[in-house]
Amino acid sequence: MKYLRWDETLFKDETVFDPDYLPEVLLHRDKQLTALAANLRPALRNSTPIHTLLFGPPATGKTSAMRTILNEISDYAYTAYIRCPLARSAYKVMARIFERVCKHQPPQTGISITRLYDSICQKLADDGKALIVAFDDFNFLDDDAANDILYTLLKAHEEYSVKIGIVAATTERVMLDMKTGAIFHPDEIYFPLYDEEEIRSILMQRVELGFYEGAMTDEAFDKIVELTTKVCDLRFGIYLLRMAGIEAERRASRKVEVEDVEKVYEGGAKVFLAKSISALNSDERETLKIIYSIKGDVNSGEVYKILKAEVNMSYTRFYEIINKLERLRLIDIVMGRKGRGRTRYIIKKYNADVVMAALEH
Repeated sequence: MKYLRWDETLFKDETVFDPDYLPEVLLHRDKQLTALAANLRPALRNSTPIHTLLFGPPATGKTSAMRTILNEISDYAYTAYIRCPLARSAYKVMARIFERVCKHQPPQTGISITRLYDSICQKLADDGKALIVAFDDFNFLDDDAANDILYTLLKAHEEYSVKIGIVAATTERVMLDMKTGAIFHPDEIYFPLYDEEEIRSILMQRVELGFYEGAMTDEAFDKIVELTTKVCDLRFGIYLLRMAGIEAERRASRKVEVEDVEKVYEGGAKVFLAKSISALNSDERETLKIIYSIKGDVNSGEVYKILKAEVNMSYTRFYEIINKLERLRLIDIVMGRKGRGRTRYIIKKYNADVVMAALEH
């Protein structure tokens, strides 16, 4: 029988395609996991963990590595995992830490950040346990909040003799003020982009866990690997796996075909572009818009000339923006010849219409 009945499904476990799913085995990140575990191991002895910065492009395993090690250490130390896009102020961050350490939510009104902090430190002192605060997407914290919360946590040992370690995952360098920067010297663990073979093996792991055997055709899987490698974003590949499966079920097909992948690709690209673009400020969005509005090859000098005329942007600022757009995998930059000299060419990673639609989202 070729077609699915109404009560049949291609999915063995659809949860493995959820954004928050954490695989039991994190592929191709042994070096980073080992380094992070070593830095946090002192917390097992109620000693101060080594502060750590997880740095690298989006979708390179920083969050998964952080959550994996936190899960292992949570029986021996207090851990507080903070999603910075959802808790951008110092008060919200301290409230999340209070909830994790004191095991209940703080009162809705009438309690200051200082009282929250005092309660957290007193609990740590009473229980004789270290605390690890893990900031995911640390660059989303407001600058004042980042400085205030880091300085407060890093000074806790002086007043309460408690042990607090910081882990921060970020896609870009975070500028701290002199006061905070003077006491925050994290060990850096770099997470490079996955290459094509690594992407293939990670996506195959999800296929084997999430789909019934034979539900994904080789051609459809190869297409997803190709599209994922092009944008260098594993989250996009995992999204395509799920949505292509859903599209195949919509057709009542017993197999995911290339046509299912192609059907969901454009919509999926818009979704993931919108997420990346949400991290851009107005100058960065304008730069991206200009890049994708130029037909054919784009060189950096051409883009800067337009930006300087429109917003009077300095070249230093333009250079920072171009590098950020590359880190977010929205463009690629390559060196090439122009006349007798050399210039930086900007390679568009997406269809221009898809980017423009995402910018208007």
